[in-house]
Amino acid sequence: MADAKRFDNYINGEWVTGSDYCANINPSELSDTLGDYAKADLAQVHAAIDAARAAFPAWSTSGIQARHDALDKVGSEILARREELGTLLAREEGKTLPEAIGEVTRAGNIFKFFAGECLRLSGDYVPSVRPGVNVEVTREALGVVGLITPWNFPIAIPAWKIAPALAYGNCVVLKPADLVPGCAWALAEIISRAGFPAGVFNLVMGSGRVVGEALVNSPKVDGISFTGSVGVGRQIAVNCVSRQAKVQLEMGGKNPQIILDDADLKQAVELSVQSAFYSTGQRCTASSRLIVTAGIHDKFVEAMAERMKSIKVGHALKSGTDIGPVVSQAQLEQDLKYIDIGQSEGARLVSGGGLVTCDTEGYFLAPTLFADSEAAMRISREEIFGPVANIVRVADYDAALEMANDTEFGLSAGIATTSLKYANHFKRHSQAGMVMVNLPTAGVDYHVPFGGRKGSSYGSREQGRYAQEFYTVVKTAYIGS
Repeated sequence: MADAKRFDNYINGEWVTGSDYCANINPSELSDTLGDYAKADLAQVHAAIDAARAAFPAWSTSGIQARHDALDKVGSEILARREELGTLLAREEGKTLPEAIGEVTRAGNIFKFFAGECLRLSGDYVPSVRPGVNVEVTREALGVVGLITPWNFPIAIPAWKIAPALAYGNCVVLKPADLVPGCAWALAEIISRAGFPAGVFNLVMGSGRVVGEALVNSPKVDGISFTGSVGVGRQIAVNCVSRQAKVQLEMGGKNPQIILDDADLKQAVELSVQSAFYSTGQRCTASSRLIVTAGIHDKFVEAMAERMKSIKVGHALKSGTDIGPVVSQAQLEQDLKYIDIGQSEGARLVSGGGLVTCDTEGYFLAPTLFADSEAAMRISREEIFGPVANIVRVADYDAALEMANDTEFGLSAGIATTSLKYANHFKRHSQAGMVMVNLPTAGVDYHVPFGGRKGSSYGSREQGRYAQEFYTVVKTAYIGS
């Protein structure tokens, strides 16, 4: 299971030693190692898939009360341990402690919600067009699902994939991001004691090239739910479709935040700061494109620069920290590259742009804001995934809407306005899966659908009751008298 600071994979109800181990480093304090986490080889991945396959017939037809009880137990323990698990998350990924505790709380609530869904399974019983015939439309579990999760929400995203998968009777093989295995391991340890039969849930940590590819290409895996980069997601789609496996993808975003002349300036600044910089900008729903109409533009730029002076960058566990570190050296280098690109393209650096010195050695970057940007610039079109945002001036609402929709992505979009006319028009005409009015683009609920359009998402929505679209298949039965 765990030897001092060595943490193993979980396969068929047992803790299994990895073929190798990798250190999990705190990005706020590089001298702090959370532990060594197992890396699976191909044999272990296939063993996990086989275990899930063997467990599926009994679990998929098990009683709904047993499923409810097990999921509810997981949710209760997560919530009871939210501060402990939040501290682990903050150490591992770099979110501030309040944000990390909030994410853990969300994970617990997700399990509670889907425990309830076990008791709310429904179908349709309708008459046939033929006399003496009735029709039943029901949903059944998809089968064995491979869940591939990213590093930026190391407990919430595994939770919102695992909980519905198990609630609807599927068996799971989870592959968390190899950069942040700690929260996934802690979640697996809770699940291991919640009453699920052996093989129903399996944790296989390791690299995407070994674990991820084996899951995607296995004929014994009926579906893949993936959250991560666009390039990897598109290749997963190709591989899954070629073997007719079900696939669900959540990928990138270049989310616009429109600020209209009639917006409340203080509110617009605060929601823009929240959207662009909190969680170190490492959210797929973060807004790095601030599209501002001409009448409020100069006041908005000035107010943003002033507000950013009070943002405190520091150790994720330190009280008063607003923004923690970037998650890794590689991500920090990518953020710095885009800052250089923005300057070379001619954008004006308003705030930030460099590293921040703290009491500990970590990946600390000042939140960075550009102005005088153009829509064609790379910083306006490419996902940066860090605390870097740029402001683009436009003439009016029509120009703002056109620019907001001029992107290959379509995850989240926001507007700041006091006009009901523009708010309603934007809700209808924004080409995004989620629209925010006078709210940050990066804030969503767990009981309603999550997902985007265009290059951001592929397949059915995640979260809420809409999760059943991916994790179940529809059966139509005709009954004659």
